[in-house]
Amino acid sequence: MGFFSKLFGAETSEIDNELENQYVPIFQDMMGMPISQAKSTFRDMLKQAKEESVKDRTSNLPQNFGDLLLEEESTNPHFNSMLAKKRAEGVIDEDVRWFWNMHDLERRMMLKVDDMFQLSLFIKLTEEDGLSEKEAANQVKKFHPMYGDPDDPSQPISDDKVLPRELKDRVNRYIEKRGHTDKDEFKKEIEGSSSFNAFIRKEIKRGNL
Repeated sequence: MGFFSKLFGAETSEIDNELENQYVPIFQDMMGMPISQAKSTFRDMLKQAKEESVKDRTSNLPQNFGDLLLEEESTNPHFNSMLAKKRAEGVIDEDVRWFWNMHDLERRMMLKVDDMFQLSLFIKLTEEDGLSEKEAANQVKKFHPMYGDPDDPSQPISDDKVLPRELKDRVNRYIEKRGHTDKDEFKKEIEGSSSFNAFIRKEIKRGNL
């Protein structure tokens, strides 16, 4: 049994296979990668995700960690403080369960793939469309949600700062709904906002998301 198998438990091969079956076709279809490159890219990302999981000491988090967070929220000061900051950003119990009940590798791979798509778009905007790096970065932020830690000191003191990662699924469902029901108005509203994140925060405050 390899190092990561020992660390992540017997289910690591199963989750590895599930993630490979999920992401390799995406890399082929959306990134135009041949299957060999798609598999190589996936394996490199998964290896990095495992290394980061070990470094951050999250490899042994139970897969019902979201439920545990909510159960202990009222009695555990650390959990209470952590969730209070997220709730101030619009995170609800459903979001906590969705995000934190995932396998740690599933969480990390999802966020890494997000970063890869954004980087790919940035490169396209600069190399193919001729935008400056600043213009390209602004375009990415304008039309794509950006996730991370809103309390990070490096973040701007504005609604343009990153959104809590727990909101990702709810934001995705909202985007899909608006894209099917009123695509033109949706695009107009986004264009009228300083960033996609600022638009999302406005929709949360309005009770639309």
